[in-house]
Amino acid sequence: MIDAILFVVLLLLGYGFGQLSEKRHYRSIIRRENELQSVVVVGSKHPPVGAKHNQQLVVGSVVVASDYFKSFVASLVNIFGGRVRTFEPLLDRGRREALLRVKEQASEIGASHVFNVKYETSRIGGGITTIEVMAYGTALIESPGTASSVKDNLSDAASRSIDGLVTT
Repeated sequence: MIDAILFVVLLLLGYGFGQLSEKRHYRSIIRRENELQSVVVVGSKHPPVGAKHNQQLVVGSVVVASDYFKSFVASLVNIFGGRVRTFEPLLDRGRREALLRVKEQASEIGASHVFNVKYETSRIGGGITTIEVMAYGTALIESPGTASSVKDNLSDAASRSIDGLVTT
């Protein structure tokens, strides 16, 4: 009986503290996304042509753990099969946080553009679900007087990538 009560208490605590932590993290993410809107992120492999700039690798990595309640619900879904919706916010927060860290690092070195952005995701540990999300890309550090040409060339490079995808 005590074990069942302890289990229910842990589930309720996991749910409560998990919701609180998730909401707090989302508020932080939204605030920082608004602050870093000036850093342009592009998935294109092609850097701007003709613009003078330095390049530097920027990396953002985050480890996010699931709360006890979500892990319990996910284990039930694993038994019966289906979409594990309880982990979708976990992955969303991880991706957004990793990209924010890329933008923050780019901003710190004076870059306003990051291209060829990629994500890597891996699971860590055994019991409680913990994931690592890493985002990385190439930051363009602009030379004086080239900001507009870098932005125009990045748009052209993105268009070429999209055109290549459409025609191929």
